Amino acid sequence: MSTPAEPSAVADGETNPVATPALSGSRVLVAWTGVLAAVVLAADQLTKWWAESALSVGGEPISLIGELLQLRLIYNPGAALSIASGYTWILTIVVTVVVVFIVRAIGRLGSRGWAVALGLLLGGAVGNLVDRLVREPGFARGHVVDFIDYAGFFVGNVADIAVVSAAVLIGLLSLRGIGLDGKRHGDAEPAAEPDGDQGDPA
Repeated sequence: MSTPAEPSAVADGETNPVATPALSGSRVLVAWTGVLAAVVLAADQLTKWWAESALSVGGEPISLIGELLQLRLIYNPGAALSIASGYTWILTIVVTVVVVFIVRAIGRLGSRGWAVALGLLLGGAVGNLVDRLVREPGFARGHVVDFIDYAGFFVGNVADIAVVSAAVLIGLLSLRGIGLDGKRHGDAEPAAEPDGDQGDPA
């Protein structure tokens, strides 16, 4: 005589409410981080393509807000503010290491704020890394396309805006004590206490 089949733990069309929420939430954050990074990368490369098409090195700058904000094309062999211009290949290695670190950190995401920050940082870092890898004068020594002139103090690009925005957001998250996992690490963990009924035997 056959025994009745055990009821399925999960009904058709339903998801397991115990096993999936945390995992699916993490996957959503990872997905959004990747999407944001891709959007930043696309915006950076498209605007650089436009700058090279519409502007010329040494040409007359295009004024957006007087002399406070202008469009002027330059090719930057160094980091921000043209620092370390003679060490382009070292900067390429450093940025590559940063990108690898970000990609590994994304797997531990549990915070929407950190997802935005890492998405911006990853997209910006890869945007400038692409320039260093594929542009002249050669592989890992390419010059970064900069075209946004901030009152003559420095010239940057969309990738730089994303990186600076990410740095500000990371600073705010750190001040609030929010870690990658979304927990406030500054808060002390509550001590484990026995149940009231068990702590004082009758």
